[in-house]
Amino acid sequence: MTQTAFDALPDDGRVWAFAAEPEPGPRATARLMHAMQDFVHQWTAHRADLTAAVDWWHHRFLVVGLDESRVGASGCSIDALMNRLAELESELGVRLTESAPVWYRDDEDRIRSVTREEFRQLAGEGRVGPETSVFDLTAQNVGQARRNRLERRASESWHARLL
Repeated sequence: MTQTAFDALPDDGRVWAFAAEPEPGPRATARLMHAMQDFVHQWTAHRADLTAAVDWWHHRFLVVGLDESRVGASGCSIDALMNRLAELESELGVRLTESAPVWYRDDEDRIRSVTREEFRQLAGEGRVGPETSVFDLTAQNVGQARRNRLERRASESWHARLL
Protein backbone atom coordinates (compact mmCIF):
# COMPACT_ATOMS: atom_id res chain seq x y z
CA MET A 1 0.00 0.00 0.00
CA THR A 2 1.08 3.51 -0.68
CA GLN A 3 -0.19 5.78 2.04
CA THR A 4 -0.22 9.42 1.09
CA ALA A 5 -1.42 12.75 2.46
CA PHE A 6 -5.05 13.56 1.71
CA ASP A 7 -3.99 16.82 0.04
CA ALA A 8 -1.78 14.81 -2.35
CA LEU A 9 -4.69 12.79 -3.73
CA PRO A 10 -6.00 13.80 -7.15
CA ASP A 11 -9.31 15.66 -7.31
CA ASP A 12 -10.91 12.77 -9.20
CA GLY A 13 -9.95 10.27 -6.51
CA ARG A 14 -12.72 8.33 -4.79
CA VAL A 15 -13.88 9.47 -1.38
CA TRP A 16 -15.89 8.15 1.54
CA ALA A 17 -16.97 10.37 4.44
CA PHE A 18 -18.18 9.17 7.83
CA ALA A 19 -19.61 11.17 10.72
CA ALA A 20 -18.73 10.23 14.29
CA GLU A 21 -21.55 10.29 16.81
CA PRO A 22 -21.05 11.13 19.59
CA GLU A 23 -18.08 13.40 18.97
CA PRO A 24 -15.05 11.43 20.12
CA GLY A 25 -12.66 12.97 22.59
CA PRO A 26 -8.95 13.46 21.89
CA ARG A 27 -7.92 9.92 22.91
CA ALA A 28 -10.64 8.23 20.87
CA THR A 29 -9.85 10.47 17.90
CA ALA A 30 -6.15 9.63 18.14
CA ARG A 31 -6.98 5.90 18.33
CA LEU A 32 -9.35 6.18 15.37
CA MET A 33 -6.85 8.00 13.20
CA HIS A 34 -3.99 5.67 14.13
CA ALA A 35 -6.13 2.62 13.37
CA MET A 36 -7.30 4.04 10.05
CA GLN A 37 -3.78 5.06 9.02
CA ASP A 38 -2.68 1.49 9.75
CA PHE A 39 -5.63 0.21 7.73
CA VAL A 40 -4.94 2.30 4.61
CA HIS A 41 -1.24 1.43 4.88
CA GLN A 42 -2.10 -2.23 4.24
CA TRP A 43 -5.27 -1.74 2.14
CA THR A 44 -5.32 -3.77 -1.06
CA ALA A 45 -7.65 -4.77 -3.88
CA HIS A 46 -7.01 -8.17 -5.46
CA ARG A 47 -3.58 -8.21 -3.79
CA ALA A 48 -2.61 -4.89 -5.39
CA ASP A 49 -1.64 -2.03 -3.09
CA LEU A 50 -4.04 0.90 -3.00
CA THR A 51 -2.91 4.53 -2.72
CA ALA A 52 -5.09 6.04 -0.02
CA ALA A 53 -5.25 8.63 2.73
CA VAL A 54 -7.36 9.45 5.75
CA ASP A 55 -8.14 12.80 7.31
CA TRP A 56 -10.20 14.17 10.21
CA TRP A 57 -12.31 17.27 9.64
CA HIS A 58 -14.27 19.49 12.01
CA HIS A 59 -13.55 17.19 14.99
CA ARG A 60 -16.33 14.96 13.65
CA PHE A 61 -15.80 13.60 10.14
CA LEU A 62 -13.50 10.79 9.04
CA VAL A 63 -12.63 11.11 5.36
CA VAL A 64 -11.01 8.29 3.38
CA GLY A 65 -9.66 9.08 -0.07
CA LEU A 66 -8.36 6.74 -2.74
CA ASP A 67 -6.33 7.41 -5.88
CA GLU A 68 -7.83 4.99 -8.38
CA SER A 69 -5.60 6.01 -11.30
CA ARG A 70 -3.50 2.85 -10.95
CA VAL A 71 -5.65 0.46 -8.92
CA GLY A 72 -9.31 0.92 -8.05
CA ALA A 73 -11.26 -0.31 -5.08
CA SER A 74 -12.95 -3.68 -5.37
CA GLY A 75 -16.06 -4.89 -3.60
CA CYS A 76 -13.87 -6.86 -1.20
CA SER A 77 -11.65 -3.87 -0.43
CA ILE A 78 -14.69 -1.69 0.29
CA ASP A 79 -16.07 -4.46 2.52
CA ALA A 80 -12.74 -4.50 4.35
CA LEU A 81 -13.02 -0.74 4.95
CA MET A 82 -16.57 -1.05 6.27
CA ASN A 83 -15.63 -4.02 8.48
CA ARG A 84 -12.73 -2.10 9.99
CA LEU A 85 -15.02 0.85 10.71
CA ALA A 86 -17.53 -1.49 12.37
CA GLU A 87 -14.76 -2.86 14.60
CA LEU A 88 -13.73 0.67 15.55
CA GLU A 89 -17.34 1.62 16.30
CA SER A 90 -17.46 -1.17 18.90
CA GLU A 91 -14.03 -0.40 20.29
CA LEU A 92 -14.52 3.37 20.59
CA GLY A 93 -18.24 3.56 21.34
CA VAL A 94 -19.02 5.83 18.38
CA ARG A 95 -21.19 5.36 15.32
CA LEU A 96 -19.39 5.94 12.03
CA THR A 97 -21.33 4.07 9.38
CA GLU A 98 -24.82 5.45 9.95
CA SER A 99 -25.68 7.56 6.93
CA ALA A 100 -29.21 8.68 7.78
CA PRO A 101 -28.63 11.73 10.05
CA VAL A 102 -28.54 15.26 8.72
CA TRP A 103 -25.47 17.14 9.94
CA TYR A 104 -25.61 20.93 10.23
CA ARG A 105 -24.25 23.92 12.18
CA ASP A 106 -26.71 25.44 14.62
CA ASP A 107 -27.02 29.14 15.53
CA GLU A 108 -24.23 28.72 18.09
CA ASP A 109 -21.86 27.22 15.46
CA ARG A 110 -22.07 23.72 16.99
CA ILE A 111 -22.26 20.71 14.70
CA ARG A 112 -25.53 18.86 15.26
CA SER A 113 -27.18 15.77 13.88
CA VAL A 114 -30.90 15.24 13.49
CA THR A 115 -33.17 12.97 11.52
CA ARG A 116 -34.42 14.16 8.15
CA GLU A 117 -37.87 14.68 9.63
CA GLU A 118 -36.41 16.78 12.48
CA PHE A 119 -34.50 18.87 9.92
CA ARG A 120 -37.78 19.46 8.05
CA GLN A 121 -39.40 20.54 11.32
CA LEU A 122 -36.51 22.91 12.06
CA ALA A 123 -36.97 24.38 8.59
CA GLY A 124 -40.69 24.81 9.21
CA GLU A 125 -39.89 26.65 12.43
CA GLY A 126 -37.39 28.89 10.62
CA ARG A 127 -34.45 27.55 12.65
CA VAL A 128 -32.64 26.27 9.54
CA GLY A 129 -32.87 27.53 5.99
CA PRO A 130 -31.08 27.85 2.65
CA GLU A 131 -28.08 29.60 4.25
CA THR A 132 -27.63 27.00 7.01
CA SER A 133 -24.27 25.24 6.84
CA VAL A 134 -24.76 21.53 6.32
CA PHE A 135 -22.33 18.66 5.89
CA ASP A 136 -22.79 16.69 2.70
CA LEU A 137 -21.29 13.23 3.17
CA THR A 138 -22.28 12.23 -0.37
CA ALA A 139 -19.28 13.85 -2.10
CA GLN A 140 -18.45 11.88 -5.24
CA ASN A 141 -14.73 12.58 -5.35
CA VAL A 142 -11.81 13.98 -3.39
CA GLY A 143 -12.02 17.38 -5.07
CA GLN A 144 -15.66 17.87 -4.08
CA ALA A 145 -14.92 16.86 -0.50
CA ARG A 146 -11.73 18.90 -0.24
CA ARG A 147 -13.21 22.11 -1.70
CA ASN A 148 -15.33 22.91 1.34
CA ARG A 149 -14.33 20.11 3.68
CA LEU A 150 -17.82 18.68 3.14
CA GLU A 151 -19.47 21.87 4.42
CA ARG A 152 -21.76 23.95 2.23
CA ARG A 153 -24.99 25.93 2.29
CA ALA A 154 -28.15 23.82 2.48
CA SER A 155 -29.39 25.43 -0.73
CA GLU A 156 -26.34 24.01 -2.57
CA SER A 157 -26.77 20.39 -1.50
CA TRP A 158 -29.32 17.62 -1.38
CA HIS A 159 -30.51 19.12 1.93
CA ALA A 160 -32.42 21.78 -0.03
CA ARG A 161 -35.26 19.34 -0.67
CA LEU A 162 -35.79 19.09 3.11
CA LEU A 163 -36.35 22.85 3.50
